Amino acid sequence: MFSLMPFGFLFISVLIFGSVLSLSSLHWLSIWAGLEINLMGFIPMLVYRGISRETESGMKYFIIQALGSGLIMAGSLLSFSLLFTWETAPSLKIYIGGTLIIFGLMLKLGSFPFHFWFPSVMAGVSWLSCLLLTTWQKLAPLFLLATITSTWTQMSHATMSFLLLSAGLSSLVGGIGGLNQTQIRALLAYSSIGHIGWMVFCATTSSSALKIYFLVYFLVSICLFFSLWASEKSFFSQTGTSSPPTSKLNETFLIFMLLSLGGMPPLLGFFAKWLAVWSGCLMGSFATLAPLLAGSLISLFYYLTLLFSLTLLSGASSPTPGTSFLLNFTQPLPSHSMSSSIAAPALSTTAFLTASIFILNLVGGVMIGMALPAFDFF
Repeated sequence: MFSLMPFGFLFISVLIFGSVLSLSSLHWLSIWAGLEINLMGFIPMLVYRGISRETESGMKYFIIQALGSGLIMAGSLLSFSLLFTWETAPSLKIYIGGTLIIFGLMLKLGSFPFHFWFPSVMAGVSWLSCLLLTTWQKLAPLFLLATITSTWTQMSHATMSFLLLSAGLSSLVGGIGGLNQTQIRALLAYSSIGHIGWMVFCATTSSSALKIYFLVYFLVSICLFFSLWASEKSFFSQTGTSSPPTSKLNETFLIFMLLSLGGMPPLLGFFAKWLAVWSGCLMGSFATLAPLLAGSLISLFYYLTLLFSLTLLSGASSPTPGTSFLLNFTQPLPSHSMSSSIAAPALSTTAFLTASIFILNLVGGVMIGMALPAFDFF
């Protein structure tokens, strides 16, 4: 999952440097280079343990990201050539090149209609890689997409309509696709697709709502994936089978984090979606809000399905390998072996972090009352 050796921290540093370079650059070539540096830092983390499923997911991710980078490079060469910014006068080449750039960024994000690769990649990687894939790896493409939409708002009405349509359909796909899932990684992948739809919608309406939504999603995802990492559960049927001293705390964290992701009031996730709906109403995007809310409602349904699995199966004994075709078909990924002297501080730090974010979720209702000042601040 993550090595405490120096090369592990090297990969993390390269990962962070690539995203920061993309977000802080003015020239399109530096932006593209930052995305590639980020990719070079993330691929070794995907395939570190050498498991065949992780290698397969790493190859899929590399091919998709390379295709997205190629689209961004082609669109930038067509539109800007040697110009030093993405701000230029409207022309036919700008329209075509800008469309290619937007397609490349959406492919990197895993937004509809380029979402097909995301569940299969996420289903085969470790929990830490899942966390990075759903949060940090979305940072640079998402805010670059927001920059393009805010800069080129008056350039193409059709492009903006396509982004709004993609946002609504991403939420619907994320909701409907998760209904038939029994593996938690694949379910959370469809959940991420739904949240990407909300963030793309925020990118077209308000950068303030986008920043707040991404921050909330990042915090909730950290607590959720760390809880799953601590229990190492991959299927619904395994979520309530931990030993009693640890299962109850993890179940409580998982329940509240899942409900927060679904937007259940008064948790923190509802605060983020409420701000997104508010910004959409201010911009008059009422038609796009309907599929977004419908997809979020469907997502909340399968979050509640997992909640019932957590509560009804609590205290049950772990299933044996021969009890189910599902469990025989694909087993949970083995966790990376660590010495006891390293594991204990890591678990205590994880428990402290998840407990802090858990408490933050409980005060989401208070933050709703502070929504207007926060919205103006960002």
